[in-house]
Parts: sequence; C-alpha cells; structure tokens
Amino acid sequence: MDLAKLFSRLKDGEPRALARALTLVENRAPETRELLSRVFSEHQDATIVGITGPPGVGKSTLTDGLAKLARARGNKVAVLAIDPTSPFTGGALLGDRARMDAVAHDPEVFVRSMATRGHVGGLSGAAFEALVLLEAAGKDFILVETVGAGQDEVEVAAAVDVTVVVLAPGLGDQLQASKAGLMEIASLVVVNKADRVGADLLAAEVHAHTDGKAVFETVALEGKGLEPLFDAIESSRGQRRLVEAWLRNVVREMLYERISDSKWKNAVRGIEERRVTPYEAADALLKELE
Repeated sequence: MDLAKLFSRLKDGEPRALARALTLVENRAPETRELLSRVFSEHQDATIVGITGPPGVGKSTLTDGLAKLARARGNKVAVLAIDPTSPFTGGALLGDRARMDAVAHDPEVFVRSMATRGHVGGLSGAAFEALVLLEAAGKDFILVETVGAGQDEVEVAAAVDVTVVVLAPGLGDQLQASKAGLMEIASLVVVNKADRVGADLLAAEVHAHTDGKAVFETVALEGKGLEPLFDAIESSRGQRRLVEAWLRNVVREMLYERISDSKWKNAVRGIEERRVTPYEAADALLKELE
C-alpha cells in the first residue's frame, strides 16, 4: 500500500481515502502506526461533540439535526456513530447511514459507524485514532454518537470538546439509573421529545440536580430547539483531553497484546476457580512483563 499517496488524498479530504484510512485503523492493520505518525503532525481545530444518553431518547435524530444545521452554517461535518458489535461479523450492527435521514444524501457529510467490539465506556477502541483522521481530512465539526449504554459512557467526555447528554420524558427508572454518571460528564443536557407530557417537569428536575447546568428542550424530529442548542455547543467548548485518553487506550492495548493467550486463559481460569482474585491475577500478569 502506498501510504504517502493515501495520506495525500486524506489531507485533500477525499471520502474514499478517509474511509480506507478508518478501516485500517479499525482493523488494527500493520500500516496503522505509520499512517498515524504522518497524520499526527497535522494540526487541526475541529469542534468535537459527544452525543450520549440512554437508549430510546432520540440521539440519532438529534445528531442528524445538528449535522444538518452545522452544514447550513458552512461547516465540514463528520458523524462517528459508535454501534454495538455484530456477533456474526464483528462489525457495526447498524449501517453507516441507517439512522441518518437529513444528511444521508449530503456528499459533504461523512458518516461512519464503528463497532464497540466489546470496548467499555461507550466508545470504540479505535475512536481516538478515528477522530484524529477526521480532523486531518479537514472536518471541522465532528459528532460522536455513542451506543447508549447508560452511566458507563463516561469515556466519551475524554475525547470530545462538548458532551451533550440526551434524555426524554417517560424514561422512569432509566433516568435514576443513569443520572449519576451521565450528569457528571454533561456539558449540556437536552430533554428531547419535548412535545410529550412531562418534558417540562423532567427539564426542571434535571436542572435542579445538576448544579444549574444548561438544559435545552428539543423536538429533534421536527427540528425544534436545535438553533439555541447549536449556539450553546459552539460557545461551550472545553479543554479536550483527547491526547491523554488516546495514550491511556494505547497503553491498555499494548499491555494486552504482550500477554499470551495461554497466560490470559490461565489467569481467567484461576479467577473462575476462585484460586486468585482479579487483582492478584492482574499483578501476576504485569510482573511477567517486567
């Protein structure tokens, strides 16, 4: 593979080159490190927005509406949808454009699904590298929609500038179950499906339990309430910790790769048989790497 040519096409923003680069990263191809080394020196200043929240709140519809609005304001837009992993193929269970209506046929919006492949925290293990590639390709407004796993999705906050937590009336116990983790990472909170009964009450409850964080009411399916939310996103950019989160992820991966399958399985068996605790097993594995 001619990486120099791929890198040149990527910098020119060619969608096929970007798709190819993302596939290399997601599959952990041998060329990945060299490609990322070339890309890493390219400084970009994209706005990266995380869209997270419990299932069924309309995250995809909201993402779709924000992408359309970003395009209308002249941005080069990308959507990175982190999907559940197919048990058969190992790929994203939902298709690239299955959930994107308004921007599905806009050639200026790059939409990509990435499989979690068992990665905790609501992000794909390759998501950090993918964001760097999207920036290198000239995308200046990137939306990251996570799988909707509840309070475990705190990792998204480390990779983005603004974290938008989406809720909807009628969730009942889901709000209570997810409130602690999700509310802590929220930059902005959205009560979507605000035309439903109980939306105002939910917005007031969230506002009261989040130290006064901004709460926006939207009806994303109809495009209502998106303009003020978009303005707040643009003015709420925080200090991104993408590099730190990326390094942490790479260290985890490299440590795991250095442990042989047999030693890993022996450690798991020891825990299952209650001969060692997970902490003791982890200590033993790490000592063998010294």
